[in-house]
Amino acid sequence: MSFTAAKHNAFGGVCGSGTPGDRLENWIADVERDTLAPLASFARNLRRDFDAVRNGLSLPHSSGAVEGNINRLKMLKRQMFGRASLDLLRKRVLLAG
Repeated sequence: MSFTAAKHNAFGGVCGSGTPGDRLENWIADVERDTLAPLASFARNLRRDFDAVRNGLSLPHSSGAVEGNINRLKMLKRQMFGRASLDLLRKRVLLAG
């Protein structure tokens, strides 16, 4: 297994169950010492926003419902582009929801 694949699999273990915040800190410290520049840069960016990343991995909250609605609205907007007025788009969005 390549070095990069091993680090990738280790990151998958960080995202598993339990307390991922502790494992994430160790993974970031390990990767920051590596010579692979893109992976070390990724780890430094994770550290910059560490609290948000740790909370995203460990808290049960999800923005899936909001993202689904945004995706639906964007699809409707793309379908209606150049076809009709804003009033028709508004009616279609309200009827589709």
